[in-house]
Amino acid sequence: MTSYAEEIKVLKGGSFILEDHDPKDVFTPDDLSDEHRMISQTAREFTEKEVLPLDEEIEKKDYALSVQLLRKAGELGLLAIDIPEKFGGMGLDLLSSLVAAEQMSGQASFSGSLGAHTTIGTLPIVYFGTEEQKKKYLPKLATAEMVGAYALTESGSGSDALGAKTKAVLSADGTHYLLSGQKMWITNAGFGDLFCVFAKVDGEKFTAFIVERGFPGVSIAPEEHKMGLQGSSTCAVNLEEAQVPVENVLGEIGKGHKIAFNILNIGRLKLGVSAIAGCKRLTSIAVEYAKQRHQFGVPISSFGMIKHKLAEMAIRGYVGECMLYRTVGVIEEALKLVDRDTPAEVLKAIEEYAVECSIIKVVGSEFLDYCSDEAVQVFGGNGYSKDYPVERAYRDARISRIYEGTNEINRLIISGQLLRRAAKGELALFAAAKKLMDEIMSPSMPAEAPEGVFSNERAQLESAKKIVVAVLGLAAQKYRDKAQDQQEVLAAASDIIMDLYAMESALLRTEKAVSNKGEAGCSVQIDAARTFASDAFQRIEGHAKTALAAMTEGDELRTMLAVLRRLTKFTPFDTIGARRRIAESLIAAGRYNV
Repeated sequence: MTSYAEEIKVLKGGSFILEDHDPKDVFTPDDLSDEHRMISQTAREFTEKEVLPLDEEIEKKDYALSVQLLRKAGELGLLAIDIPEKFGGMGLDLLSSLVAAEQMSGQASFSGSLGAHTTIGTLPIVYFGTEEQKKKYLPKLATAEMVGAYALTESGSGSDALGAKTKAVLSADGTHYLLSGQKMWITNAGFGDLFCVFAKVDGEKFTAFIVERGFPGVSIAPEEHKMGLQGSSTCAVNLEEAQVPVENVLGEIGKGHKIAFNILNIGRLKLGVSAIAGCKRLTSIAVEYAKQRHQFGVPISSFGMIKHKLAEMAIRGYVGECMLYRTVGVIEEALKLVDRDTPAEVLKAIEEYAVECSIIKVVGSEFLDYCSDEAVQVFGGNGYSKDYPVERAYRDARISRIYEGTNEINRLIISGQLLRRAAKGELALFAAAKKLMDEIMSPSMPAEAPEGVFSNERAQLESAKKIVVAVLGLAAQKYRDKAQDQQEVLAAASDIIMDLYAMESALLRTEKAVSNKGEAGCSVQIDAARTFASDAFQRIEGHAKTALAAMTEGDELRTMLAVLRRLTKFTPFDTIGARRRIAESLIAAGRYNV
């Protein structure tokens, strides 16, 4: 890491809703070390030279080719980044893994295969395997001699992972567990060699097992016919009293949920990486097409509403990247306080930021959905044709809102986790809510306006944090330990929290850039941050009204709405002009350039 890493302080997960963070404490792409840039370059060159030229063959389900490409990636060390050196890996940091994933996301189907192998297919053994399990399997996973997969979902238990019906019974001689059930939607199943399978021992104790494809009783169903990601393998895995040696129990019996949920935090981060990279790629594709496509005698890139689309796509790519690198930077700093050779400590450190990981997953996938949809719109009728790249991008993007936990589940995690931490005294939310109520009920002098390039946006950010505190505090007061039953209210609160985190991340990164390059050198980024903040603040007001109306009525509702009006009274920003400037910069560059 750079000198940045020595200066930054470790921040608690979720603290952004209560605390003001300093621009110098936020990690950005400009802070990548030379080593990280080399890894990024290696991954980019591999994708450009080895993967993209074979795009058509990959999409035709040439799985032998996919395995061959995985092995080529293994030869370059790209599968071994997260694996400790003593087990044939590189033992690098989480950031190295993410910059590699970003560069290898250009072919969505292969990226899905690779991600399933390196993340959910490999990390359960890295973090929970015994010494013997690691010695046996990790060197083979590092080279793709064995391809990994993750078998959690069942037809009747998708988001409700603990409702799995697959059963594990100890054999009479005590040497094997016999697993019976079916796992659905398993990425890499068609050519995978090693599965992390979840089953209930004696029908009760949720447990993970390392299951080899060749074990007796394991069979793979035919390929599923999917909307997108045509070149990735997705099948059901059938277990008919599959014989799994007792030494292949992964982690502790009855503690499989720790594996399932902790690995998903990392999976959500990596999904966010690929989604945001997709936003930037689609922006470039749409810009290039808009410059070439003529209507009424001029390129459609000259039309105001097309400029709006191109600019908004770029804004979301930029803001998503701000959030992503900020989150990874904070996690990396927390990991400096733990022994990286002790997996339990590493996972506990990452779990601290489960809220941020869920935010990245939801925002990244929904930004990608927006960008793929608008890319099709920019292409017009051609966008609906398989002859143009955005048609496939549109279909490929849709799954991102479903896997690694649906966006609905992740929305419940975001606000639910913060309320639980507050109840445990780990987050000073209730004290902040009381302070806010005291402030509102007592006459006070107008707050001193923030200074600097983002003075208006900083004031909005301060108000947004008060709105979050008011909504969450009221939810805790109204519903207490039954808050999880109020899903619509929690979802509205989560939407506020996500916009707050996105808004602040963009402002922090841009302020840091301005301090280094000056305003003139960051004009596009300033416009992007201001435009997003303006729109986000309006959304925050709307979500707050929705939540308050659900929790209060009569005089109490009128009082809360009056408070909200005080907090949201701001002069609007000219987002039309800002988007035009952003679009003109994109068009001049011919690509995403924020």
